[in-house]
Amino acid sequence: MEFGIDILGEPYEAAELELRPDTEGPVGATLVRRLAPPPSDPAAPRRAVLYVHGYVDYFFQTHLADHFIELGYSFYALDLRKYGRSLRPHQSPNYVRDLTEYDEELDAAVRIIREQDGHTELLVNGHSTGGLVTALWAARRTGRGLVNGLFLNSPFLAMPTAPAVRVLGAPAVGALGRLAATRKLPSGLSPHYVHSLHRDHRGSWDFDLSLKPAEGFPLYAGWLAAIQRGHQQVRRGLGLEVPVLLMASAGSVAKSKWDPALYHRDAVLRADDIAALGPRLGRTVTVVRIEGGVHDLVLSGPEARARVFEELDRWLKAYQ
Repeated sequence: MEFGIDILGEPYEAAELELRPDTEGPVGATLVRRLAPPPSDPAAPRRAVLYVHGYVDYFFQTHLADHFIELGYSFYALDLRKYGRSLRPHQSPNYVRDLTEYDEELDAAVRIIREQDGHTELLVNGHSTGGLVTALWAARRTGRGLVNGLFLNSPFLAMPTAPAVRVLGAPAVGALGRLAATRKLPSGLSPHYVHSLHRDHRGSWDFDLSLKPAEGFPLYAGWLAAIQRGHQQVRRGLGLEVPVLLMASAGSVAKSKWDPALYHRDAVLRADDIAALGPRLGRTVTVVRIEGGVHDLVLSGPEARARVFEELDRWLKAYQ
């Protein structure tokens, strides 16, 4: 697989992964990498991390890559099919009918990381929807020695609604997903979360608003049904055998109007639900709550962000 210069510029490279076509036509994913210098001891393990983004998202968090590079990990990020760098004009953004569709690009990325680039240990880092996708994928790949650990940043393990609403609404969502998979539903996404992040609005981060728009993309019934099935699997338990670090904010905020709480709470998911479901992922799950953390914890304010990296480093020393 050949890599060229990524949209982020050097030292980031990117390669397009051609995947099997679907009902909308040709499909691809994009693997971004930044290689760490090889260890001075030839017998030492060669470590890598694979980052997978959230919903209406793509990889741009270069400070996360910086941190892993300083620890000696080569950094890889996968823009899944129909997201970010991988979205093509003929495609419905973010749309799949089943989360197992992502197995193809995850498997391809791991082959490149391990077989082509020669890394012997792999940590998978999933954020939000990427956390759900990678946890389910890792559970399906149990016993193959592909993954050495999971770091899940605010993983999307449950709908941000009350449990009774989830239970009562599940059959309707499932039926609509089967009968009208491409029907567009109200997304329910507030632009305030992205506005709290982006420097052109009320935040301090820079990213491409065409790839991560504040208003989001259409929400498709088939995608929502696929997410719901993934959540059901989590509630039954995934049985992951590798160590898992799950981080979530210390609290959530649901606001239809601007509120300064958006700077230090999860404005997308219910952080308490994430933490409560964490133990169902596997045998060895470490749950950490980040005071002052936003939904993407590595985009939190300086103090909360520092705590994220401190907790990550402590966990890596213990388990990796």
